[in-house]
Amino acid sequence: MARLFGTDGVRDIANTFLSPELAFTIGRIATGIISRKLGKRPTIVVGRDTRLSGNMLEAAVVSGIASVGGQAVNTGVIPTPGVAFLVRDLQADAGIIISASHNPMQYNGLKIISGDGFKLSDEEELEIEKYITLDEQGIFHINNNDDFPRPSGHGVGTVTLLQDARKRYAKYVRSTVDVTLEGLKIAVDCANGAASAYTPELLRNLGAHVIAVNDKPDGTNINVDCGSTYPEVVAELVLETGADLGLTHDGDADRLIAVDEKGRVVDGDHIMAICGLDLLRRGELPHNTIVATVYSNLGLSETFMRAGGNVVITQNGDRYVLEAMRKLGVILGGEQSGHIIFLNHNTTGDGLITALALLSVLRRTGEKLSELASCMEVYPQVLINVGVRNKQDLFSNPRVAQAIKKAEALLSEDGRVFVRPSGTEPLIRILGEGPEETMVRDAVSGVAKAIQKELG
Repeated sequence: MARLFGTDGVRDIANTFLSPELAFTIGRIATGIISRKLGKRPTIVVGRDTRLSGNMLEAAVVSGIASVGGQAVNTGVIPTPGVAFLVRDLQADAGIIISASHNPMQYNGLKIISGDGFKLSDEEELEIEKYITLDEQGIFHINNNDDFPRPSGHGVGTVTLLQDARKRYAKYVRSTVDVTLEGLKIAVDCANGAASAYTPELLRNLGAHVIAVNDKPDGTNINVDCGSTYPEVVAELVLETGADLGLTHDGDADRLIAVDEKGRVVDGDHIMAICGLDLLRRGELPHNTIVATVYSNLGLSETFMRAGGNVVITQNGDRYVLEAMRKLGVILGGEQSGHIIFLNHNTTGDGLITALALLSVLRRTGEKLSELASCMEVYPQVLINVGVRNKQDLFSNPRVAQAIKKAEALLSEDGRVFVRPSGTEPLIRILGEGPEETMVRDAVSGVAKAIQKELG
């Protein structure tokens, strides 16, 4: 049976698969389960990004929470990590984030976090799925006869607005790093998303001269040819304005990609190398270890090995990075995409905290971002995404398997090829890496053509 929850919550096109009815039911069931476990009316923090469908799904989610007697606390538009912080700050019992991150505006999603600010475990998600089944055709079926109460009168839940949500989160982010930014000119691309009302103001309050673009969300322009998946936008702005560096977020601001003063991209691997080596030099990196994923460049591991550190590799997905970090007791981990976790400050990737951490290294060392980024030698990587009808067919198609084996033989022991279905989109991702770009490109293209022919 197909799963409702993917690697990053429930995510699909809003008002079709991810309907208000489904959002209501998820809010209701999650609250009912929490209420039963705690033996009280739970408080649930609800935040969203700037998508047009956000208000609709927010109304459905908080109605679901109230229908079982819960107390919904709305934050309005806020970065995903802001909800994780506020759950802990308010000592709430859970949080629900309405966002589809970097995906196009027609998508939306629901991510649920527990009272400690961490995402639900697989077991907790399956407990919710008992009441919402998804068949092989992708149609969900709601059990309307759930055994949770439907109180009336004084028992009905409440919905309130947290008026100072923005101020609380911004104040906390600023407290995580002691840094002043006077004299720095910073270009910022807010992706017309949740960072629009946060990052430019934060940097200006710390003394920076900020040139902000894509900071006027209208509900439809989130992630449209901008943000962390289009770093060339902020790169061009850096070169046009003579900025010292550029910063760019995704729609819910849990990611950060930077651009140096020469307009060159400084991705999540580089940011982890810069911040990790800085912590290592200062004796503040527990176990001299960071955590990265299979998508991280081989150069990251080599950089840390040379410095006497270690990189633990997990499967792709921030939940697996976080799982390893908590198990190993380390504070820094993340993904090449810019989803970076500073676990001593927040329980999820936080683009604003990452920005301040990177800027603090820049200030402390007095170096330019291009100089800091040169610490890591980059192996050529090629990533191709192929749209498919059914992601699961990847594992059973013999012609695709043959193409993958051929690519692995071409790259031999000096490189690698990694093929996996996207956790949130109908795509197969093919990553190749090796010392020679032409060879890597040939290997990846061969696999992509086979997948397109067999599954596209």
